[in-house]
This record gives sequence, C-alpha cells and structure tokens, in this order.
Amino acid sequence: MNDKRKARLTASVYMPVILALVLALGFFLGLKLRQPESSPSEGRFFSIGSERYNKIQDILNYINDAYVDSISRTELEDETIKSILKSLDPHSAYIPESEFRRMNDPLMGSFEGIGIEFNMIRDTVVVINPIPGGPSEQVGIMPGDRIVMVGDTVIAGVEKSTNDIVAMLMGEKGTRVDVFVHRPGAPDLIEFSLTRDEIPSYSLDIAYMADETTGFIRLNKFSATTYREFDQALSGLQEKGMEKMILDLRGNGGGFMEAAIQIADELLEPQQLIVYTEGRKRPRTTARARRDGKFETQPLVVLIDEWSASASEIIAGAVQDNDRGLVVGRRSFGKGLVQEQVQLRDGSALRLTVAHYYTPTGRSIQKPYDEGEEAYYNEFLNRFHSGELLSPDSIHFDDSLRFETPAGRVVYGGGGIMPDIFVPLDGDNDRSFFNRVTNLGYIYLFAFEYTDKNRESLAEYGDAETYVNQFSISSGIYNEFLSFLRDQGMEIPSRISRESEELIRTNLKAYVGRNMYGAEAFYPVLHSVDRTFEKAMEALRDEEMMALQPPA
Repeated sequence: MNDKRKARLTASVYMPVILALVLALGFFLGLKLRQPESSPSEGRFFSIGSERYNKIQDILNYINDAYVDSISRTELEDETIKSILKSLDPHSAYIPESEFRRMNDPLMGSFEGIGIEFNMIRDTVVVINPIPGGPSEQVGIMPGDRIVMVGDTVIAGVEKSTNDIVAMLMGEKGTRVDVFVHRPGAPDLIEFSLTRDEIPSYSLDIAYMADETTGFIRLNKFSATTYREFDQALSGLQEKGMEKMILDLRGNGGGFMEAAIQIADELLEPQQLIVYTEGRKRPRTTARARRDGKFETQPLVVLIDEWSASASEIIAGAVQDNDRGLVVGRRSFGKGLVQEQVQLRDGSALRLTVAHYYTPTGRSIQKPYDEGEEAYYNEFLNRFHSGELLSPDSIHFDDSLRFETPAGRVVYGGGGIMPDIFVPLDGDNDRSFFNRVTNLGYIYLFAFEYTDKNRESLAEYGDAETYVNQFSISSGIYNEFLSFLRDQGMEIPSRISRESEELIRTNLKAYVGRNMYGAEAFYPVLHSVDRTFEKAMEALRDEEMMALQPPA
C-alpha cells in the first residue's frame, strides 16, 4: 500500500475521532494561564475617556434603536465581542455568563452537582460510577442505574442533549434535586432525593506500576489541583519502588501554566529553565526549577501526540531541551500562546492572548494562524493527507527553526514538539474491521451491556489487579459480540484479521474492566496493545538511549 493510500485510509477511519477531539480542544486550548492583577471594572480593559469617539457603541445603539426586527442587546454585544476576538488569534475567547461556570469549574478542580459519571446509552442516562464520597454514592445510586426523571421531567427516551441533562443535574451546592431511577431487576422506579455538593474533578486518570520498577502517570488536563494530584501519585509510586517513569500527556489539551511549571520543577534540577514568556505589553518572565524535586535524575519518558497542547508542550519542551529524558509519540499540537482571563461586570469573562511562550532553547512552538481559524484547525487534516502521522519522513523543518540542546541534540520550533522517538498511527496492518466497530461505538455498547448482565460474577474478582490478571474474553464472549453486531444490522466479513480480533478482545476486556473497577482495570489492559507505550518501555530498558543528561 503506498503512502498516499495509507494516508487516505487513516484519515477516513479516524475522521469521526478527529472532529470530536477538535470540538473538545475548543475547551482546552483557550484556558486561563495567568490571573491579571485587576479587572475591567478597575479600568484595565475597555477604559474609554469621554473625549474619545466610541464607534462600536454608537453602532450597537443604532442597531438596537432602528433595526427592523426585535433583537437582544446582550446577544448582539456577545456576538460583536466574539467576532473581534476571532480576528485576533484562535485562542482568545469570550465566555458568556451562562457558560462561565461550565467552562471554568473543571479547571478549578471541582464542580457542583450530584456526583456521577454517566453515559448516554440509547437515549437514556446510565450511571457508570457514582463519584466516591459524592451525593449519589451517599444515597445509594449504583452503577447501571438508569435515570428516568429529574424532578417532574422525563429525560429517558426523549430527545435531550447531554448538555441539557448536565444542566439539570448540576446546580449550586446545597440545592436539592429529585431523581427517579430504573434499576435492572427492581419492579418500580426508585426515587432519590439528593443535595448537590462540591464534586472533585480529577486531572489524573491513572497512576500505577507498569512493572516492578516503572511507574506510569497519565494526566488529562492541567487544573488548579493537578500538581497536588501528581505529587501524591509520584510519592505513592516511589513507595512501591518506582525507579523509572512514563508521563502520558497524550490528548492533554493544556490548562494552567503554573501547574505545568510545578510538575516540571519536580523533574528538573534547581535553576534549570522550564519556560519563558514575552509579549508586546508583557515583559519577559522566566520560570526555572526552584527546589529539589522528587524525580530529577531517574529515567523519564514523556508521551505526546497531535492532541497534546499548551501546558503539555511546556513540559515536553522542558524535558527535551534540558536533555532530561525522551519524548515519544507524534508531533504535538503547536500552541505557544499565553492567555490571561478577566472577569467582566456581568459575570462573563474574556480570555485574551497576551504573550508567546518559549522552550528553554528559545523555541516558539506556535504553529501559524495567519490564514484564519478554519485553516488553523484544518492543519490536523493536512497532517493526515501528507502522511505525517504514518511516517516522520514527510515532516520537513526550516533550518531557521533549528535549535540545539545542551547535549547537542537538534530540535525544531515552528509548530509543536517533535518527539525523539516517532510512533506512527497504525496503518500498515489490517485493522479495518476493528476500526469500523470502534467508530460505530459497538465495542463500548456491548461492553456496557455485558457488564450490566454479569455484575455479580464480575464482582467476584474483587479488585482491578485480579481482574486484569485473570479475566479474559473467551471465545463464547467474542462470538456473543459478533451476534450483537449482527443484531445491530452489521455484516460480518468472512475473514476477520488476527490483529482486528486481538484489538477487539483487548478493548472489550478494557471497557468491561473500567465499568466494574475503573481506570485501574482499563489502562493496564489497553497498554498491552499500545505501540507508543511499548516504545516507551523499550526506551527505558535501553540504558544507552536513556543516558542523555545535561553536561556537568
């Protein structure tokens, strides 16, 4: 198969994933990175003297007074602000008051609600897990419960968006909400009266020992609580004998710059440069490692991919530029802009790009955005079509963007962090059947239904580690999955490749495990077929490869 055909195949298979993640990045790529000293009410922004002509205000007034149809002044102002910011860069953003808490709360490390993880299964809210210590767990809501009504409103089997349902379940701490639940095996709906509370929002997905000496930590964002979560996980793994670490930042779109700096401080020796920022109206600000960290010299690998952005790139850049460890995966997103967030008088907020950040060697890794927002995000598709995600040979850097690390390694700026070890997307082998059932959501759906019907027998494993070591997808379960696919109207090919079957079995086991025992029974299973994880483990076993250290 030639490179162009492979690129087209990969693009068609992963297009739904790409589009979903681009939507997710809309949240993660405009995050609050530095709190300004003052607010607009104190005159820092939009302070216009009486002697100055306010053209925008005059136009808004004229439209409000004379336009042919009735309009909302607030909506008109909101759209005007969005249009202005859109003309600046892709990451400056306006957050209306109605969306502020939904956008900001996850970054603060908590939100207020009833405390459940749920998914929409066939137009019904199904509880995956009640969050430990939250209101739902306290009243007895269980995994597998279906929420049929919230108050007097039926939400099962009707057309309601996930955002609408989240809005009904979330609310201010101390407020009450009644939910009516269908529990398989129970003859009638069960009513629960819940008092909303503050629910922690974790940025650490998993921390576990991949082998006797290698610890694995995965972060999904950088919030106000990320460093504390990382620090606790780091200490816990060291108590278990961790001598090497894999830090997984794949899919991590960023967040608070300060959280990234604090984590980098644990990985670098005192006085090593982490990052510096500079803007037209912002003087250069430098961040260096300041203290003796807990993991300064031991072997380290950082995992990145095309969805790793912002704060993730700060850590990857600091590790790479200081010759501290190896970066493994694919070229990162390429966001090197710093935003400040200010609260406006009406409860809305403005996130404005005020500076660029630079890695320790002086690299700006911000990719171009002068052709507009659409072209900026379509750069992902260009990577697919060019074949970059299948082979590093298609990536070409301008010599003007060439930098050297202290040990003499060549690195480049101008559009993301290029890893030291490139791991392509799988495209050479026949995994088309696996890709089809995955993209249609059938693996997850079957795993949920299997878990739902077999909770009692699955509970006998007792804990995640035992489940991972002892449970397997038998031929019976696999054939049951194929029958499930036929029931969905899917045609089963006469021959399913060995790779597709292995991936299906592994993913089924991983999702059943997550439904029963959480992340501890999910990631260790997936890692058995994760090529990037495998490359990281290989690198950590290669002492010569891991010998890169800053000169004395």
